[in-house]
Amino acid sequence: MLHDEFFWISMINKGTVVINRSQGLIDEKTARLAAGGIAAVEKAAQDDASKRVKRYIDYEPMLIAATSPEVTLIHAGRSSQDILSTMRMAIDREQALNIARALDAVIDKLLSLAQEHRGTIVPNYTNGVAAQPNSYAHYLLGFAAAFLRDRERLWQCISRYNECSMGATVLNGTGWPLDRQAMADRLGFDRPVRNAFDATCEAPVDFPLEIASAAASAAIHVGSMISDIMVQYAQPRPWIILQEGGENTYVSSAMPQKRNPGLMNNCRADASDVVAEMTAVLARSHNVVPGMVDGKSVAKNGRMCKAAVSMLERFLKVLNALRINPQRALEELNNDWTASQEIADRLMKDHGLPFRIGHHMASRMVSWARANNVKSLEFPYEQMQAIYKAEIEEEFPGVSSILPMTEEEFRDALNPVKILENRRTAGSARPSEVDAMIAEARQKAAALQQQTLGVEQKIQTALADLQAEFCAFL
Repeated sequence: MLHDEFFWISMINKGTVVINRSQGLIDEKTARLAAGGIAAVEKAAQDDASKRVKRYIDYEPMLIAATSPEVTLIHAGRSSQDILSTMRMAIDREQALNIARALDAVIDKLLSLAQEHRGTIVPNYTNGVAAQPNSYAHYLLGFAAAFLRDRERLWQCISRYNECSMGATVLNGTGWPLDRQAMADRLGFDRPVRNAFDATCEAPVDFPLEIASAAASAAIHVGSMISDIMVQYAQPRPWIILQEGGENTYVSSAMPQKRNPGLMNNCRADASDVVAEMTAVLARSHNVVPGMVDGKSVAKNGRMCKAAVSMLERFLKVLNALRINPQRALEELNNDWTASQEIADRLMKDHGLPFRIGHHMASRMVSWARANNVKSLEFPYEQMQAIYKAEIEEEFPGVSSILPMTEEEFRDALNPVKILENRRTAGSARPSEVDAMIAEARQKAAALQQQTLGVEQKIQTALADLQAEFCAFL
């Protein structure tokens, strides 16, 4: 069923009939008259989509036409303000849940890829320059952690705003003693919005603002990872690319060698659209007096939510299409000097050399290697000994200038796999830590999914129960 404005206006009317009758605020005749009218309006809208109106002031004339003016008693103690605010909160809630589900699929895929690539060693970069070796699993877990924060913020947002505005009337409540908690329960909300002014003036603006913030944060993370992968396409022999074909890549019209990553280009554009829509949500809410409709439009705010879902769905396709070449990644690591810090670290930790002296020595080693076009695994141990001797005599005289590292230690320190195995801190790329973080992330993701599923089931159950109660008056 389409849960649009018309749907929620009808459900609010049904809740009004059921609750007002249970409280004795309307008699049985009026309840049955209203129920018949609501059913007739729904049937007319089912046959003619133009009658699926979005405003109560357009709905009520159809209700009167189907019954009589007596039916307007159900509007006692209500206003378009609290009806539309409730409708907007319900639609925003559903759209936020859609984003949550799309984000769950992305997180699940990242964790599956991390499990698959525990032993894949790749270069990582800072300031756009090769910095240190890392496991691809650890890298993916970093992004998973960021997306889990987005997901947690989204859940907190849904939980915080799962509130019903009915009974607020215009903005200060009503003399009609509507049971606000009962109305919230019937529509699947956790509770009424406590303050009536907030219910119609502030909360319907704040909810999409918070959804937009969480969605834009996810978009920034999507864009960051996409941009990092895109760097590979400047490589003549990349180690991370998209599987060719389909919507993943397309060929150039003029250059037959090119395989353009169209899927990632489109996903990056999607992320930009989400950030742009986020700024639009903020701009519409800025510098307007309370109660204005500018920031409340479910159609306009919905564009942002739909853009977020579309982005996440396309990003999931990117993750599914990734092809990683572990041998090529390791070759790239060994082509550069991302292991040089390990030399300084081990000289300090295992042999007592001051860190800065060891750092300068390792820097000299890299400079010599680059000047002589020597790769890390080919570096002569004898040259290392000579560089160490020169560094000690120049900057740290008075201590032995004999290199304390054996050749075996030296080679071990330049091995990217060994570097990661020897990490000792919590949260590092050490394989046991990676395994622990995969398990922790899966546990957190499952808990968030379960919480969201609980909200969805509560809404479905509440609406089904309300429909059953309402049908008793037909």
